Amino acid sequence: MASYHLSIKNGKRGSAANHAAYIARVGKYGACLDTPDLVALEHGNLPEWANGDPLYFFKMSDAGERANGAAYRELEIALPSELTQEQQQELAREFVGQVIGPRPYLLALHSPTAALGGVPQDHMHAMFSDRMPDGIERPPESFFSRFNPIHPELGGCKKSSGGKDRGELKGVLMAIREDFAELQNKHLKKYGHPARVDHRSNRDRGIETDAERHLGSGGIKSMTAQEKERYKENRKGLRQAVA
Repeated sequence: MASYHLSIKNGKRGSAANHAAYIARVGKYGACLDTPDLVALEHGNLPEWANGDPLYFFKMSDAGERANGAAYRELEIALPSELTQEQQQELAREFVGQVIGPRPYLLALHSPTAALGGVPQDHMHAMFSDRMPDGIERPPESFFSRFNPIHPELGGCKKSSGGKDRGELKGVLMAIREDFAELQNKHLKKYGHPARVDHRSNRDRGIETDAERHLGSGGIKSMTAQEKERYKENRKGLRQAVA
């Protein structure tokens, strides 16, 4: 059964360049991996001053965004194991074009081996700026400044999240979750796979079984051998319940 996971994260000023290096697996983040898991790395919509370097772009975002603003946003999404890596890249690119649009972004596809089960955990990181290009060339010192609606050329690029309250932003997230489920199902169908996913929670779908909890590498390392086996059995039961 195809799995579904999508989360969105907001990165504070000072964390963007480091996170870009992490998902790109460069510097210390490439050297520390026993088994390389980077499948693909792409970027797009960078301003001219970035010279095609997304890490430099996010470094300048750290320097230019206001202290309480988001230096980046990120979509972390599980990719269906039914698809080949080339097909997963096709799905990821279509989703980026549909959701991120003209905003500057860095896209990384990873395929690490799961600590439980030993199977690939294919997923993508789509890291992007909220700044919307408007055709005005700005140096990095002003690109991330506050937008000037009267004289746009005197301010920074407008943020796509500007003026939205929490309710509106939550609605945007729910729409993104639904969009990816529909797109994933479209690609599964395109390549002849019967599996389908649903973006809704188990509760909204009328399923009483609790969703599987993400443990993380630290949680898994702290488990005993018996706990790991019990977790695997519970996982099988959950998959059968939601199938």
